[in-house]
Amino acid sequence: MSDKEKAGKAAATAALAGVPAEPGAPKQDAILSATGVRRAFGGLVAVDVEHLEVQRGTITALIGPNGAGKTTFFNLVTGFDRPSRGEWDFDGRAAHRMRSYQVARAGMVRTFQLTKALTRMSVLDNMLIGAADQIGERMWAGLVPGVWKKQEAANRERAMELLERFKLVDKREHYAGELSGGQRKLLEMARALMLNPKMIMLDEPMAGVNPALKQSLLEHIKDLREDGMTVLFVEHDMDMVHEIADWVAVMAAGQLITEGTPDQISADQRVIDAYLGAHHDAAQH
Repeated sequence: MSDKEKAGKAAATAALAGVPAEPGAPKQDAILSATGVRRAFGGLVAVDVEHLEVQRGTITALIGPNGAGKTTFFNLVTGFDRPSRGEWDFDGRAAHRMRSYQVARAGMVRTFQLTKALTRMSVLDNMLIGAADQIGERMWAGLVPGVWKKQEAANRERAMELLERFKLVDKREHYAGELSGGQRKLLEMARALMLNPKMIMLDEPMAGVNPALKQSLLEHIKDLREDGMTVLFVEHDMDMVHEIADWVAVMAAGQLITEGTPDQISADQRVIDAYLGAHHDAAQH
């Protein structure tokens, strides 16, 4: 573990010290705070979260069995879906009425379970379309090359730096569709960073990634925290959760059932019941 990583981990641990291991626990400095968030599809309630706060500058895992409502919660707070009711703040601003592009501009970006790379565009072009507030897209500015060429050059420089960091620079002219599943995950994460976000939300970042790339992805996620970002990620792999998460929130049947450190969560009977079923032990006898 590098000195930078040790410092980031220590800062996150200190920020979460004393936070009770219970659902909806208040945090010292929550960058995201959601209250009464409910999403129903007809008679099916997919999400019913009474309260959840995410501590700034930490890596928080959102876990739970299939169908727990994790991705739906992601879709709601990032503006890709609308709640039946509820509200949330991001970085001190009311965000529950924002559209997805407004959420991204405010500094909260996300990735998806199935990557959204534009397969018939080059890796570099995928990066460039991720840049914010591109002046050249405005009609008046598009007619004045001097206005947008400087920004375009800066965006290209930023994209190349990120591709170098994520070890994709040699693939910059390749079609994104030629990348492996793991490389597409790296590209999507790199593209999200074109917006210089305050918080990045990763939906199952390890899904479909071969073992050779998993450790690389883990290190990149830890680097996000060391660079001052907040990370919230959905994951099923508890080994990964233990390795990188500072805090864990657990959902089951749409509700937040508990929170805590990875060690606290692993020993929590509510979590064991949620994954295995409350009658699992009885069935063994």
